[in-house]
Amino acid sequence: MDALRAALDAHPDPASSAGPEALKCIYETAQCTYVCTTCADACLVETDHGDLSQCIRMNLDCADICAIVGRFLARPGHQDRETLERILEACILACRACAKECRRHEDMEHCRVCADQCERCAEACERMVPELVP
Repeated sequence: MDALRAALDAHPDPASSAGPEALKCIYETAQCTYVCTTCADACLVETDHGDLSQCIRMNLDCADICAIVGRFLARPGHQDRETLERILEACILACRACAKECRRHEDMEHCRVCADQCERCAEACERMVPELVP
């Protein structure tokens, strides 16, 4: 993460001074992308837990939106605030929904880990929204 921090700090015209909050959000969305992807893969091989198709679907949807949010935030120049706010809101919703679904299966460690990460990611996105420039 040091290289990312250095790259963000070196940006000649950042839109705001919310770099530390953006960095935290980028980190949490990246973690969530990979944790959700891993959880979906683990669900695919579970045999004693019934139908996990909804959990897999939620994991993959959450991973995709988290990846997009991270990429947007890694471009700290001036962007359309409404677009950024909407993708952050979508990420919050996806993370909360994924966490809720994974909590239904938290007897499986990968789902418990995923639910915890989704909740941390949603919180980071919630903290990022008020930091957006008008």
